[in-house]
Amino acid sequence: MGAQYYGADSESGDRIDDPSEDALFMLISELNDSDNTFVVVQPDEDDPVWFASVAILDEGGYEIVRRDTTRNEHEVTTATSINDIARDLTIWMAARDFPGRPTKQVSEF
Repeated sequence: MGAQYYGADSESGDRIDDPSEDALFMLISELNDSDNTFVVVQPDEDDPVWFASVAILDEGGYEIVRRDTTRNEHEVTTATSINDIARDLTIWMAARDFPGRPTKQVSEF
């Protein structure tokens, strides 16, 4: 069926549709410096307007790239905690726009 919103693909060929924070943690923890050096998360569409990637660094830790052309965002950071990376990416991706996703409703009390 494919991803409803986005997919995560690793260099080794693993793919998870609409990954949870735990699934991202798993994909990132399986990275190594020989044949599985990165994970890319992006919308499951032909010309995605945003993506996030996590790559293992030679000196240890990870490089995280977040790019969203609709919001003119491009951020490159490094981190060592897979927990923090998976949580931060999940929060960042939840703020992206997805066609067909219900909009947030604001109620006034």
